[in-house]
Amino acid sequence: MIQSPDIAGTAADSLAAAEPIKIKLIDVISEAADSWYILVPLLLMSIYAIYIFVERFMTLKKADKEEEQFMDRIKDYVLDGKLDSAKNLCETTDSPVARMVEKGVSRIGKPMQDIKASIENVGKLEISKLENNLSALATISGIAPMLGFLGTVIGMIQVFFRLKSTGISGDFLSNLSGGIMIAMVTTVAGLIVGIMAYFFYNFLVSRVSRVVQNMEAHSIEFIDILEEPGK
Repeated sequence: MIQSPDIAGTAADSLAAAEPIKIKLIDVISEAADSWYILVPLLLMSIYAIYIFVERFMTLKKADKEEEQFMDRIKDYVLDGKLDSAKNLCETTDSPVARMVEKGVSRIGKPMQDIKASIENVGKLEISKLENNLSALATISGIAPMLGFLGTVIGMIQVFFRLKSTGISGDFLSNLSGGIMIAMVTTVAGLIVGIMAYFFYNFLVSRVSRVVQNMEAHSIEFIDILEEPGK
């Protein structure tokens, strides 16, 4: 009698053999510890990028906060000739728009062109403050992948140097895997930091653009108040 093969057992063994190997992050880092001169700068870059993102996000969120009836009160004060009250309102309102309007109020009585120029100058300073450290994020997004690629090149150089020294011996696979591990880990780390910084940069730039649009809209509104008939 012909015995049928144990198909179920064979399938189970195949599935067990095909189970993915679980890789722990700490194990990967420990294996690539020789590349600390690449990983440490990347870690510092990631920490700095996160710090810039959080700090700028909070600043932009505060700058983008709309004060209820701010421009309506400014309009009432200006049209009633209560310039001191308008200045006090601007001083107690911590926002780029308030600082621009305050400069405009302080120039009331001078030619309109001078008022517009003073508001524009304050606006440029405020925009410069909003964009503070964004260039650092852009730099990190460019340098991090390049630094990771440098680690890749160094890792491969180590592989070929060891092979040249030892030849294809019993340690061949060990030498090969060690160098490739360094190469791959540094590449992945560099890409992760670079992508993170690039996302942070573009997100913050979009928030800055929104704040700038708000500043422009309110500055135009203030100029319209001054140009109203009868003012």
